[in-house]
Amino acid sequence: MRDLGAGFGYLLKGQRWVGRHGSQFGFGLLPGLITLVLYAAALVALAIWGEDFVGWATPFADDWSSPWLGLFRGFLTAALFALGLLLAVLTFTAVTLLIGQPFYENLSEKVDADVSPDGTAPESGLPFWRELWISARDSLRILLRAGLWGVLLFALGFLPFVGQTVVPVIGFLVTGFFLTEELAAVALQRRGVDLRARLALLRSRKTLVWGFGTPLGLAFLVPFVAVFLMPGAVAGATLLARDLLGEETAEEDERTTGEPVTS
Repeated sequence: MRDLGAGFGYLLKGQRWVGRHGSQFGFGLLPGLITLVLYAAALVALAIWGEDFVGWATPFADDWSSPWLGLFRGFLTAALFALGLLLAVLTFTAVTLLIGQPFYENLSEKVDADVSPDGTAPESGLPFWRELWISARDSLRILLRAGLWGVLLFALGFLPFVGQTVVPVIGFLVTGFFLTEELAAVALQRRGVDLRARLALLRSRKTLVWGFGTPLGLAFLVPFVAVFLMPGAVAGATLLARDLLGEETAEEDERTTGEPVTS
């Protein structure tokens, strides 16, 4: 339970950090705004044409009598939109991070330098195009994993009672895990931690990950909130990554030595 609270604490600390560094917050909003426009257009299209798609996909129900035809296709249309919304939440971070790679990389480095006892930030030493390729490749792998989970949870949602109680909880935990992975990847990739090692690291402290990512996933369901939380989420995930790797912060060093640390 301590890790659960610590994870949520990193989410709050990240928001406070960008609150104290206004320029970083402003630049960090741009990628989220671009992604929001793209996703909003996709969800609006799904809402408008989702019913037509369901009708096209279920020709076997054309001869059903009323009200069963309307209830069946109405349920599938609602479920299709819910699946689209879940996938939007699961993939929003990955797409935003890919669009905003230079912005968030710079933000994460500044957080590292700010909290590091020696005032330095780890560097990958890789050229920008190489970092972008690795980020895009790993994001695609995570999106595939998230998509498989989304389809599985969508199917389980048809189960009576379980689909309306247990499945949504599992869905938010899965969302929280993948959100945290994508956000922490900015700092961990810079340290040379590959995708397999990142996933193993996150699985080793799932409650810490859920404490950070699950509330964030819930907040992302509120329109526009994701855009404003993204810069702080990247900052908080950088702090969380340092915790996962056992790296000391200036604050911890000051508590240990009793002397203030300046960078």
